[in-house]
Amino acid sequence: MPRTDTLGAVLAGGLARRMGGGDKPLRMLAGRPLLRHVLDRVSPQVAAMVLNANGDPARFADHALPVVPDGLPDNPGPLAGVLAALDWAAERRPDLPWVLTAPGDCPFLPFDLAERLHAAREAAGVPLACAATEGRTHPPVGLWPVSLRAALRNALLGGERKIDRWTARFGCAVAAWPAEPLDPFFNANAPADLEAAAEALLRSPNGVPIGKEEQSEGAPRP
Repeated sequence: MPRTDTLGAVLAGGLARRMGGGDKPLRMLAGRPLLRHVLDRVSPQVAAMVLNANGDPARFADHALPVVPDGLPDNPGPLAGVLAALDWAAERRPDLPWVLTAPGDCPFLPFDLAERLHAAREAAGVPLACAATEGRTHPPVGLWPVSLRAALRNALLGGERKIDRWTARFGCAVAAWPAEPLDPFFNANAPADLEAAAEALLRSPNGVPIGKEEQSEGAPRP
């Protein structure tokens, strides 16, 4: 069942230098754009979806999503994309107090991502949550309360760029997934990564078999 209180946001505002520039989410994987793989995994878990991207939104028209640009200039990083999604939710969907973010280059995201991030946050009694595998956190894959958008804006205007340093101010729970047979937070940063992802899909046509039967490991981050 989808979370009726949560907006999903795909973060695609980066410059994709390691991929040679352009829009990483529009690169093809197994005959479909990376973005389509991400949406197929996140959309069923949330009440609505938006795409954070800068420049002409028409290039994403085939995906029929609201395209939300950064509200700050000079590509200040993923925190700016998070803020753009929080602002959009506050202004357009005040019925959705939570935003789930994921990068647009992660084709194997778990189908229980929203459920387990919310569970980790609630168990730890903190306002934020992020995903992890094998002790490594993935800060852009996170759950954010819209109520913190003013604090995030002030931090960005003050020069903050590191996600985990900012979330540590408020408390961030971690929900952990196994990294086998493939890390569900694998991201395609370079052409070789796309080749690896295509090989993984050939081995398992439905993607990485992450199931709801697996238990999360929720713990607050310091």
